Amino acid sequence: MNIIVNGRHLEITPALKSYSEEKIGRFSKYVSNITEAVVTLSVEKYRHKAEVLLKVNGVMIQAESVTGEVYSSIDEVVEKLEKQIVKYKERSHDYRKGEKKTSEVSLKAQAETGRIIKNKRFDMKPMAADEAVDQMELLDKDFFVFANQASGDVNVVYRRKDGNYGLIEPVR
Repeated sequence: MNIIVNGRHLEITPALKSYSEEKIGRFSKYVSNITEAVVTLSVEKYRHKAEVLLKVNGVMIQAESVTGEVYSSIDEVVEKLEKQIVKYKERSHDYRKGEKKTSEVSLKAQAETGRIIKNKRFDMKPMAADEAVDQMELLDKDFFVFANQASGDVNVVYRRKDGNYGLIEPVR
């Protein structure tokens, strides 16, 4: 597994890098096919943020944590990732074994100014709506864009305020 540790407004010391690599390296025991782990540590005033993105068989598992201390942020994000990996392993056995799932899309726009501040491109692999919901949950996002296996169209699944899920399909 390739572990990349980045710092934003923070110098990555050898101790911080080895601590991050040790904590994230433990996941290779549970999931053998993790290809890459990207750890981003950042500081904004008194907030220390740790973000981790694991790439597993074409699926992305993401978690983030914000605390008052960088080491506790790393510990907390590892706990969140453990829960998500358990979900991933349970769900991967529910579906067709060996089938790869899709990657994430994340387009964020600032509501105040209405400008597009980030553009992200990704490969869309066809999947069923239930698989898209699972991928959205693994990424801990409120929506997920995917190519519908049945129709071939681009669809969106989203989390509703009542805890259920919605599906947006284009009409031609």
